[in-house]
Amino acid sequence: MEAPNKKLFNWILFCLISLIWGSSFILMKKGMFDASGKPTLSAYQVAAIRILSAGLVLLPLALVRARKIPADKRIFIIFSAFLGSFIPAFLFCIAETKIDSSLAGFLNALTPVFTIVVGLLFFNNLIQRKRMFGVSIAFCGMLILFLANQPVNFQYLAYAAFVLGATICYAFNVNIVNRHLKEIGSINIAALGFGAMIIPCLLVLFFTGFFDLPLYKQEYMFSSLSSITLGVMGTAVASILFYMLLKRAGILFTSMVTYGMPFVALCWGLLDGERINALQVCGLAIILGGVYLTNRES
Repeated sequence: MEAPNKKLFNWILFCLISLIWGSSFILMKKGMFDASGKPTLSAYQVAAIRILSAGLVLLPLALVRARKIPADKRIFIIFSAFLGSFIPAFLFCIAETKIDSSLAGFLNALTPVFTIVVGLLFFNNLIQRKRMFGVSIAFCGMLILFLANQPVNFQYLAYAAFVLGATICYAFNVNIVNRHLKEIGSINIAALGFGAMIIPCLLVLFFTGFFDLPLYKQEYMFSSLSSITLGVMGTAVASILFYMLLKRAGILFTSMVTYGMPFVALCWGLLDGERINALQVCGLAIILGGVYLTNRES
């Protein structure tokens, strides 16, 4: 039986990660387009700035703590950073050049489902029936919320495959960290992983012509700042919190952070003048109930 304080802290982490990652989809859009919808930075540039910013923020910690990490674990950490952050960052940005950020956020909620499938097929994980029921309930709530939302542009639905690819990467990463990096500190995983991504990101920026852009112009400064914010908060800080929650609460509850993101999306909508309807409230309540069932002790 988990101590009440431990459970409370798990929920605090859950809400913080949902808040930060739930805001990341709009920041990706702000990084690629200005206020009038005119393209500024490319998807590759926004993704590279995002990961580069996280790597630079965590670089001092990476230099100090790298030697404390066993050599046989470093390769798993770097692979985890590629699979869990680097590749998805590019896939999401490419997808959002053609699909709505709201659709990307909803498709991201497939992560818990893929986490179960990947765990069963590749990691021999055993999932309690009660927890699988909780995931199913939350997924139904997400579908209700999706249907209750404003109409989605399906013209470029093929780009949704990029989001699905990112969620599969997340699913593999969660299982890898849970299996091979459980004894490594959360900050150490994030610091070394993102520190190793600095050079690849600089190469992407160089070959995409980022340094030749008129970065002094307001629209490029705004897009760059949005991408940096996305990297520092939505990647560096959120990843540390994510790995903390993963070690404390397990792979399934942690992966269900993606079901908390619609709450944030609706809050952004309310701040932007949108109204919330009864069906949306129903969907949110079902999601929360499913997450609760998944984390509840028998």
